[in-house]
Amino acid sequence: MTWQVEAEKWLTQENLEATLKQQLINEENNRDLMEDSFYTNLSFGTAGLRGELGFGTNRMNIYTVRKAAQGLASYIKDYGKSARNRGVVIAYDSRHLSAEFGLEVAKVLGCNGIRSFLFDELQSTPLLSFAIRELNTFSGVVITASHNPAEYNGLKVYGEDGGQVTLEAANAITAHTEKIEDLFSIGVMEEASLLAEGLLTYLDQDMSNRYLKRLDGILLDGQLDKQLSIVYTPLHGAGGKLVAKGLEVAGFTNVTIVSEQAIPDPNFTTVKYPNPEEAQAFDMALTYGHKVTADILIATDPDADRMGVAVRDAQNDYVFLSGNQIGALLVHALLEDKLQRGTLPDNGVVIKTIVTSELGRAIANNYGVKTLDVLTGFKFISEKVLEFEGNSASTFLMGYEESYGYLIGDFVRDKDAVQASVLIASVAARYKANGQTLLEGLHGLYEQYGFYLEGLESIQLKGKTGMAKIDEIMTYFRSTPLSSAFTQPLAVIEDYEAGYSVDVQTGIQHSLDLPTANVLKFKLADATWFAIRPSGTEPKIKFYFGVKADTQVESDEHLSAIKADVMTIVENVIAQSV
Repeated sequence: MTWQVEAEKWLTQENLEATLKQQLINEENNRDLMEDSFYTNLSFGTAGLRGELGFGTNRMNIYTVRKAAQGLASYIKDYGKSARNRGVVIAYDSRHLSAEFGLEVAKVLGCNGIRSFLFDELQSTPLLSFAIRELNTFSGVVITASHNPAEYNGLKVYGEDGGQVTLEAANAITAHTEKIEDLFSIGVMEEASLLAEGLLTYLDQDMSNRYLKRLDGILLDGQLDKQLSIVYTPLHGAGGKLVAKGLEVAGFTNVTIVSEQAIPDPNFTTVKYPNPEEAQAFDMALTYGHKVTADILIATDPDADRMGVAVRDAQNDYVFLSGNQIGALLVHALLEDKLQRGTLPDNGVVIKTIVTSELGRAIANNYGVKTLDVLTGFKFISEKVLEFEGNSASTFLMGYEESYGYLIGDFVRDKDAVQASVLIASVAARYKANGQTLLEGLHGLYEQYGFYLEGLESIQLKGKTGMAKIDEIMTYFRSTPLSSAFTQPLAVIEDYEAGYSVDVQTGIQHSLDLPTANVLKFKLADATWFAIRPSGTEPKIKFYFGVKADTQVESDEHLSAIKADVMTIVENVIAQSV
């Protein structure tokens, strides 16, 4: 079916939702927009949907949400009456139509005889994960586009363990969705009927209270300066109440909330991108920080699974920490705390992704703790936590990724900015009690383990042509000899789609014991590496870089050199593409 035929089907749909109908009529002559909206179906990826809001099969709207919900419903029904009765927890963030989409999911599930537990107000992704385990539901859904711009929304699906669905489950749900030929024929049950028949239950503040009680298990022992001055911003998202309450429960009383950004706002009016990975997201927090002379600034993204930190330095300016730096500080603090308490297990494991800094591994090695690498995506960390539950060979200590996602207490099975905010505040309070800042603590780690430095470059390539260019870039790096393209010799190439690594000098191949993924990683003869992967949630291709040297200056030089070499190749590929 051509995009024109699909567009005509929408235009002539008698009962098309009124707002979508008007948008479609207004843009009917905008060929580029119409083609991009209808040329493909918004795909159910490794855990769900994400895309721009709007009309069409390639956009987030009530019809594509219903399709995903029906795919999930059919998957649940495959597991019988018990799965239907256990039901699904549904949460949503502050984005446009998030609450409406959450109810639409419940309406589709109910029409299939499946119970839903829907939060009565916006809530964070980690609380959704916690609630699945607490209520023993079969699945969970959160309506969010995480840190994407305001024009996006999404739907993520979770398994009964509280982690994002496995690849196998995602494939099964996808197979069910692909059987749906008519978006407009999916059945829904109205809210009043759902409530009357016991197919919909609203969840209140009680679930948050249960979650907060579990934070005790991640607090550090010993001397902490609880007068640490903290400025916190939820960036208009769902984390405001839970993070603030978490810091309070942990004993931090000197906390200032960025009041303008504590208001849920789907337009994220006061910030360009609600992403704590980017310094601009801290602009208002910086103003507050200078006003109250805060020790640290904390920001969480709209669904409160990612957390960023800025630290006041000796000149009373604020320095932004990378996700890798925050992760290293947390790993060190946790392992040192367990060592001092005498609770560090012999079989402890720290889990990180293949594009995360090697500094965490170096720290863990020093404590006799194993570090396990998994593919990019926190679902793979969660799967390992579940695997560890089933045997006594490994004990989970912490999981993290460079993109500002951290998990400490396994009562949640996705990255958790609430836990991370409480723990980083505790780490800062410990350093402050010893007359140091987080920056000085980080510098101490560099002095001990080496100056690790990482970088990230992203290229946004939207639409059909953008996807083609991303494919061309991956094909070039996968098929073109690059042994002499860098200042250091190329030593190892890891192709996670092919499932093997290659020693460049000998040509010997080794299997990679990880699921297949469209990711390439190149290791040079020194400690330099870079990796390439298309984003699974945005129209971007990402380039990750890592170096290690004896001094900060050398690390800066090495990082600049490898970035320049790689990005020059990329620019040439894009320039030559059709």
